[in-house]
Amino acid sequence: MNPKYQTVADALRAGIQEGKYQKTLPTEQALCSQFQVSRQTVRQALSLLEADRLIDRRQGSGSHIRERKEVSPRQRLSIAVVTTYISDYIFPSILREIESVCSENNSAPLLFATQNQFSNERRILKTLLEMDHLDGVLVEGTKTGLPNPNIPLYRQLMKKGIPLVFIHGNYEQLPNTLSVLDDNYEGGRMLTEYLYEKGHKKISGIFKYDDLQGRQRFTGYMDAMQNFDLPLEDKNILWYSTDQKDRFLRGGSEDSRAAELLLGCSAVICYNDEIAARVVSYLNSSGLSIPGDIAVVSFDNSPYSEMSSPRITSLSHTQYNVGREAAELLFRHLRGEPCVSELVPWVLVEKESS
Repeated sequence: MNPKYQTVADALRAGIQEGKYQKTLPTEQALCSQFQVSRQTVRQALSLLEADRLIDRRQGSGSHIRERKEVSPRQRLSIAVVTTYISDYIFPSILREIESVCSENNSAPLLFATQNQFSNERRILKTLLEMDHLDGVLVEGTKTGLPNPNIPLYRQLMKKGIPLVFIHGNYEQLPNTLSVLDDNYEGGRMLTEYLYEKGHKKISGIFKYDDLQGRQRFTGYMDAMQNFDLPLEDKNILWYSTDQKDRFLRGGSEDSRAAELLLGCSAVICYNDEIAARVVSYLNSSGLSIPGDIAVVSFDNSPYSEMSSPRITSLSHTQYNVGREAAELLFRHLRGEPCVSELVPWVLVEKESS
């Protein structure tokens, strides 16, 4: 179930797209009455729309709907978008922003999902190579923390002159490609420093080993732990893979491993909010107090962090959206503008779990 502010934001977004609202949205008071929610809920919803660049909030004059760019009559571009998943977790917002940028640039996005499986990725890349016309590819690589057997197919796309922009992770075997990545090393370091400054000395971590994000987040955590001269012990670090996620903290060996991981620790850093929400549920069912017994922090500031009880302290990209940044980078490259890869910064959103 989505939090109330997300429901309000979705309804307003649909109204904007359908032309229900013209230049401005109703006042906050009117929206409170319309949706039967608090002013704080309305403000959270409006913040989402502002982050999605649908509105501008101006003090004293309300929420103004941003004008859409006119589509030029030039030839439509064909852009392939390859992600690991489509509807899971943070992907809807990423894909929505990609679609918006493609529309602004008169392009037709073609959407593919690999389910984070090499075999699926291979079939998709072969399909792209067989296409008669393809202008560019936005791609979230499969299991970027592991050797990828499909690197030769990526090289074939590059040899055909098709530009690639990677999202979330890239491959060192493809050094000349553009990418838009989370600043994962800095994120791992930031969360560790935050917990240290809160007085935590024994901090455990849960990280995903088959993608670049998890390894970089661990490296930031590791360096910060060593910098603060804190104990870095194998038993306090839990690694998992994409294939193990659905079994995580749902009984059996995973629960016993979690108990071992958290034993004697006062805080845990989680790979993302989805895992953190499962950890919070596990701790609640074990009768432990959050953050009294164990503090929980995470990445992404997604709806998972809001739906948990207590709500989870998490890193956010605030106004940045990786999908929009990557799509805009690709179109700048297609226009022949100078381009460099980007790191998207994090901002800590402190909530009740720490």
